[in-house]
Amino acid sequence: MAFRGTFDHTLDAKNRLTVPSKFRATLSDGVVIAKGIEGCAQIWLPSAYEAYVEGALANINPMTEQARKLERFFGAGSFETELDAAGRIMIPAKIMEHAKLRKDVVVIGSRRCLELWDRETWSAIDEELSVDVHALTEALGQV
Repeated sequence: MAFRGTFDHTLDAKNRLTVPSKFRATLSDGVVIAKGIEGCAQIWLPSAYEAYVEGALANINPMTEQARKLERFFGAGSFETELDAAGRIMIPAKIMEHAKLRKDVVVIGSRRCLELWDRETWSAIDEELSVDVHALTEALGQV
């Protein structure tokens, strides 16, 4: 499934996120919540997360310091969980800290996964993203 869309949400007092209803059936067998490289949290299907990590490490010699650092980032920065009966997932403290999440958040579809951003942070990134993508498509002659 390709994850698409933008959804404004609010974390509850226990740092639980209500997953957008359109994705709950897809995520009903479990999720991996992970630190995103760009400072967000990511919500993955477990098999998709494994494929992502394997792809990231595929061309790196496993004996190098780079490979060990990436393996630690992916391993220590990810947590398996399940949706509760209300369609919520608990956001671990380490993920909250990494993504600088506060009460108001945005869930965005990023094709292979969902990303969870602090709402103010996402607003600035989204604005910059529009400018960057326009410039990129112009440079590629696609505008």
